[in-house]
Amino acid sequence: MDFDGKIALVTGAGSGIGAATVRALVFRGAKAVYACDIDEAAARRVVAELGSATPLGMDVACADQVSAAFDTVLAAHGRIDVVVHAAGVDDPGSKQRMYEAAEQNRPPEVLAHLDDTAWRRIMSVNLDGTFYVLRAAVRAMRETGGAIVTVGSSSAFDTLTGYPHYAASKAGVHALSQAVAKEVAPFGIRVNTVAPGPVDTAMAARTPPHLRAAMIANGFRGYAMPEELADNILYLASPGAANVVGAVLLSNGGRFTV
Repeated sequence: MDFDGKIALVTGAGSGIGAATVRALVFRGAKAVYACDIDEAAARRVVAELGSATPLGMDVACADQVSAAFDTVLAAHGRIDVVVHAAGVDDPGSKQRMYEAAEQNRPPEVLAHLDDTAWRRIMSVNLDGTFYVLRAAVRAMRETGGAIVTVGSSSAFDTLTGYPHYAASKAGVHALSQAVAKEVAPFGIRVNTVAPGPVDTAMAARTPPHLRAAMIANGFRGYAMPEELADNILYLASPGAANVVGAVLLSNGGRFTV
């Protein structure tokens, strides 16, 4: 019960890693967990059987909505102890182009076909959203301290051919989180990042079966479960990681190291 009595806010809580993190926080004793997602109905489904969890509709790409969500929690409890920022998106169109190119044994040629709208969508959710959440969390925790965990990606290191916008956005998440970690450590706020490899979420469900099979053909572990990432996240947010500040924790089943 290492989160006994804690007040937590989780973004991207309607599915995948965020939903698994909400459940884990409740099971580990959190007093109140706010499950934030742009799809509030999905968040409601996640918390339906969790007595100490509350759904909140929030688009992380909208600064006003992020601020409003934090204000709601502060108004109810006066503090926020743990923030987990798991919200993020990929680009199905570019991913499909990559898959088709792999099947035809040719270069994917994504960049030349990448329009401004697709680029901005990835950046606004993945990178701008991280800035908005970090800013709101630090404002809320400046007097009381706390733990913040952002979700980056191993693709920031082992960049995917044909996925420049996603890799760039997640590399930005890592750098932003580490810079903030150094700045806010004197206030008793710890910021860390988990960098997953392939995780069996709704995003991964769009991967064709033969490419999913290729993930484990070389002996690597393949897709992790969201619950395993939630365990990584809660370690970083727990008192057991008191000496861990500004870390990027690779959780990719050994596919590569840095």
